[in-house]
Amino acid sequence: MPTPVIPAGASPLPAGVPLPAARVVGAAPVFQEPRLWRGRWLWLERLPAQAGRTTLRLGGGDGQAHDLTPDLDLRSRIHGYGGGAYCLAGSQLVCVSDGGRSLWTLDLDAASPPASTRRISPDPDPARPALFGDGLIDRHRHRWIGVCEQDGRDRLVTLPLGGGELSVLAASDDFCGYASLSPDGEHLAWVGWSQPCMPWDRSRLWLARLDSAGGLRDARVVAGSSPGAGPAISVFQPLWVGSTLVVACDRSGWWNLEALEAAGEPAPAEDPVWRPLMPMAAEFGQPQWVYGMRTTAWDGSRLLAAFCRQGRWELAALLPADHGDGGPAPLHYRPIPLPFDDLAALDAEDGRLLAIASGPDHGAGLLELDCASGSWRHHPAQPPLLAAAAISRPEPLWFAGHGDRQTHAWFYPPSGGAGPRSPLLIRAHSGPTGMARTGLSLAIQFWTSRGWGVVDVNYGGSTGFGRAYRERLTGQWGVVDVDDCLAAARALVAAGHADPQRIAMEGGSAAGFTVLAALARDRTIRAGAVRYPVTDLCALAEADHRFEARYFDALVGPWPEARPLYEQRSPLQQADRIQAPLLFFHGLDDAVVPPEQSRMLVERLRLRGVPVELELFAGESHGFRAGVVQQRVLERTEAFFRRWLQLPDATAQAGR
Repeated sequence: MPTPVIPAGASPLPAGVPLPAARVVGAAPVFQEPRLWRGRWLWLERLPAQAGRTTLRLGGGDGQAHDLTPDLDLRSRIHGYGGGAYCLAGSQLVCVSDGGRSLWTLDLDAASPPASTRRISPDPDPARPALFGDGLIDRHRHRWIGVCEQDGRDRLVTLPLGGGELSVLAASDDFCGYASLSPDGEHLAWVGWSQPCMPWDRSRLWLARLDSAGGLRDARVVAGSSPGAGPAISVFQPLWVGSTLVVACDRSGWWNLEALEAAGEPAPAEDPVWRPLMPMAAEFGQPQWVYGMRTTAWDGSRLLAAFCRQGRWELAALLPADHGDGGPAPLHYRPIPLPFDDLAALDAEDGRLLAIASGPDHGAGLLELDCASGSWRHHPAQPPLLAAAAISRPEPLWFAGHGDRQTHAWFYPPSGGAGPRSPLLIRAHSGPTGMARTGLSLAIQFWTSRGWGVVDVNYGGSTGFGRAYRERLTGQWGVVDVDDCLAAARALVAAGHADPQRIAMEGGSAAGFTVLAALARDRTIRAGAVRYPVTDLCALAEADHRFEARYFDALVGPWPEARPLYEQRSPLQQADRIQAPLLFFHGLDDAVVPPEQSRMLVERLRLRGVPVELELFAGESHGFRAGVVQQRVLERTEAFFRRWLQLPDATAQAGR
């Protein structure tokens, strides 16, 4: 099992003792993409102590974990965000390394850890760089099927497991992925989407049969929508359950599960008939920023599904019920009670489930569930660092946001309780289509243990509350998100839970943009900290990061026709309205938001005499991976806020 990284002899901290930054970030590994394999566990483990290197681990009932790839860094940078860094079938495993530029294979049966890995992808062509990710193994044809990003587009490609040349399987949309092969190897389903849409706006589910040579035949769209054609529909994670194809589709306004029975039969003349499986006001999907996301899994006899309702994730099983009419078996819904309300990356095998799970009292870890009995065990990435009495738990906060619409946030009271003199930290999630989640966040507990209240805002545009909530941000980025974050702070001040003179805000990437836009709005926020923020919308709209090349069309307006609006919304053009002290962090290798975005705004603020600081990190890209960098950012942010908000000495010396 995972071996936590924690100082020897350390014990959970009691209430009233601040949590040191060294135990918050950069100490524990990060688990990703867990899989079950013959009763054992496979998972990716990102190691902050090794500059964020990610390795593949294999664990079993003996309590030991083996590093299968000690000489590789398993990371896919496809689309700039990556994901889908390995796949397996039987004992064969293929993984992505070299920053997404190479594919490697290993045989788990022959593995005596460390395993022997062998490169199978061709040598890279410097003139035509290619990135790989999100693959599966076609055992019937002894090949890898996955996504290759090259020449400004995605293609589904194949590569023999013994090595050789790439072959293009499908190239129907600007972007593609999430391929799923039917159990008999005869049909392939995948998701495609085209600019200017993002996959959560409009995407299409493709279905095709595989001929004797392994090529695709009779490819057709069976769900979803393309730009400008009919109502906006998005699909998420196709999954085969025997001959039935299951997908999360938001034609109802929510990403709900639907099934297409006998999906491999010849296409009828009329549109496919999809059957709703669990219709409810809940989301069974997530915004597809990275590959490898899974909210459903088939364990051999039941469909297991995680869904988000009112900001919390739940788990349920769908089991065939008795029927006698010879028609499709109806499914019986059975909730699975767990003390975890943040679930991701589901995988199942022979009546068992493996997932990444956390909750208000539990840090993120690997959850194994016996689906029949409901018994479970949870292996966190690190042992508990806080005693139960020291944990600040999320309280739902509904308030009137932009346009007086009901908006959601999670409020974490400070240690000792909230009062009218409590400093408040506003957190804006990135994306901006992400969501504020409820799993135990030591980064939040760091602040609450020092007497801060923290409000984690699900501003309009967030995922988890249906398409209409998500579309509140359409054309309104820099308006709705800002109004909602400021309204959340005002609601807490009005309730006597925060000091209006001690409100700070922090965020990264898109959330960094929201922080800067909020600082330009008024004087509600007295100090801000941003990581790799978007400061110049025009420059980013003209940049060559293809995944988000047309994203701003929906968030702001069509480019370049709406250029005046881009200029108006850009923090760089609002520098004369920013008065509060600001702290910037940026990685010098950031290809998503270039570091020049921070440099330009910092220079303008300095010319105006605004207190501003900038720290650049060599070797870091979009999202800091090295543990020492993560600790540095947290400690410096806390010191910056403490200085400019003039917090009393008791708070300033906490944890020293």
